[in-house]
Amino acid sequence: MSSTKYDVIVLGSGPGGYVAAIRAAQLGLKTAVVEAAELGGICLNWGCIPTKALIKSAQVFEYINHSEDYGIKVKGAEVDFPGIVKRSREVAGGMSKGIQFLLKKNKIDQLLGWGKVQPGKKVEVEDKDGKKTVYAADHIIIATGGRARELPALKIDNEKIVGYRKAMVLEKQPAKMVVVGSGAIGIEFAYVYASLGTEVTIVEFLDRIVPNEDEEVSKALEKIYKKNGIKILTSTEVTSVDTKGKGCKVTVKDKKGAESIIECDIVLSAVGVVSNVENIGLEDVGILVDRGKIKTDEYYRTNMPGYYAIGDVTTGPALAHVASAEGIICVEKIAGHHPEPLDYNNIPGCTYCIPEIASVGYTEAKAKEAGYEVKVGKFPFSASGKASAAGAKDGFVKLIFDAKYGELLGGHMIGANVTEMIAEIVAIRKLETTGHELIKTVHPHPTMSEAIMEAAAAAYDEVIHL
Repeated sequence: MSSTKYDVIVLGSGPGGYVAAIRAAQLGLKTAVVEAAELGGICLNWGCIPTKALIKSAQVFEYINHSEDYGIKVKGAEVDFPGIVKRSREVAGGMSKGIQFLLKKNKIDQLLGWGKVQPGKKVEVEDKDGKKTVYAADHIIIATGGRARELPALKIDNEKIVGYRKAMVLEKQPAKMVVVGSGAIGIEFAYVYASLGTEVTIVEFLDRIVPNEDEEVSKALEKIYKKNGIKILTSTEVTSVDTKGKGCKVTVKDKKGAESIIECDIVLSAVGVVSNVENIGLEDVGILVDRGKIKTDEYYRTNMPGYYAIGDVTTGPALAHVASAEGIICVEKIAGHHPEPLDYNNIPGCTYCIPEIASVGYTEAKAKEAGYEVKVGKFPFSASGKASAAGAKDGFVKLIFDAKYGELLGGHMIGANVTEMIAEIVAIRKLETTGHELIKTVHPHPTMSEAIMEAAAAAYDEVIHL
């Protein structure tokens, strides 16, 4: 057993783990991070960051193909698919090195290997050579993240049926692709590949794409995707995939029971994530797991004193910024501070397709289900001067207010740069600002963000530019 004793050991260096570790070190706690793969976890290496690099490349190619709309003629533009993949990996690699720098700067020890929690507030780390070392800590935070979910009819082989990791590093661009699932991962990859020239079909089991978003946002995105040549099958499930031939034959069944076959080169399974709770010692310690998630209280304490869990292994939304916020709250509580528990109804969600989607709080339907009488304001970007100048008139801002008190219940956006705009709505809801106060908040002109003020005004019949 190692003689090193820590105040805090964190299992995992993703956006939950490394943020928790840095905050712990800032608060004067002797801290170590256990990591078996690249620093930064899935988000920096195989998720949030490299996918945005792919999306940017696809967007640049789209700009070039539509350059004449801006009075510029470009000839002979071609997709260098290996070059696009290479740039994405370089971006991810740079971010991972940045995490290494931050850990060193904050004097956090890096324990490289596979970590398992043990009774008595201990962690066993097995390195790549099989050597096992046991470390002790007063507080152990489990931040082991998640991985792609697999369906029985859609077993990932990483050759013809791939998950998001392989979809980022395919050796060559497929001519035809079927994307199963239309959450953020599926929708973003559908945009990337379709923009680069792949024939894309989206298969969604539920009755609309991006099903967690407001219904009007779903309808708008479906219309735009279809206009751009993406085929969309909703209320449809994949029953089998035949991979024996050169490509794939995907059998799908609609809600009426009618079956059809789609031929393609690659199938992307994007049906969600599952928590990494196996083989990390939870059973040995007696930590409770319910339906694949570690049970915690509002400060991320498990049922076993000294053991905590944050991020994708818990019941909150599987989002990087949620994991980071949970890590900070967890560590500040450990350090004796009095942090406010996280408000999970004020967490922004972003999908980085083009046009982007961003939302927070209640959808219109959920607000009504919750018993609110609502005022709804909507402002289309087609009426925005900045959007017209940018050639990005698709989409709108939709705000839902409580009719009685003026509370902003939810905000839903689809359009250019809305993932940058949603933070304003999050702050407004946090500060309990009313609709009338938002209307009187002067927004700069011309900007996309003016649509927020205009949508609020529309809810109260005071809109100027409609």
